[in-house]
Amino acid sequence: MPEIYVSTDVETDGPVAGRHSMLSIGSAAYAADKTLLATFSANLEALPELSTDASTAAWWATQPDAWAACRSGLEHPRDAMMRYLAWLKVLPGRPVLVGYPAAFDFSFVYWYLTRFAGENPFGYSAIDIKTYAMAMLRQPYRACGKRSMPAEWFDPVAHSHVALDDALEQGRLFCNMLRANLASTT
Repeated sequence: MPEIYVSTDVETDGPVAGRHSMLSIGSAAYAADKTLLATFSANLEALPELSTDASTAAWWATQPDAWAACRSGLEHPRDAMMRYLAWLKVLPGRPVLVGYPAAFDFSFVYWYLTRFAGENPFGYSAIDIKTYAMAMLRQPYRACGKRSMPAEWFDPVAHSHVALDDALEQGRLFCNMLRANLASTT
């Protein structure tokens, strides 16, 4: 089965899964050739037993449009994650989560899938875009932010802090990087 690169972005009310709530999830499933196969998005109700991080709340106050987007059409996390699990299972290949940073997004996705859907089809398969850039650019990790990446890796799309928009953006970035990396080895 081919790998399907599931570019995923989450918006949260704090930095720690299980301590803070995931407010929104967006995923864009790409084939290696950058064909967009499917998308998923959901806005989740905050979990009342978890806390909101003060610095994250202050940051959200500077992003009113993104905040409004992630607080509309709310679903209970169980409903959203069961829909997400079903969506992942019908993809035409094995899902690999792609994130920027994957360590952040994957921790929330893993925790929410496990808690509310009872399983995680990703297993531990996740690719961090910045780490991939580190390998391609042969530079230290902290020297490989988006500003250090070649312009040809980017498509002209905005970063809106709306989960699905950002998942689409970073999925395109990853596929462009993958194409460049594979072209350099042939």
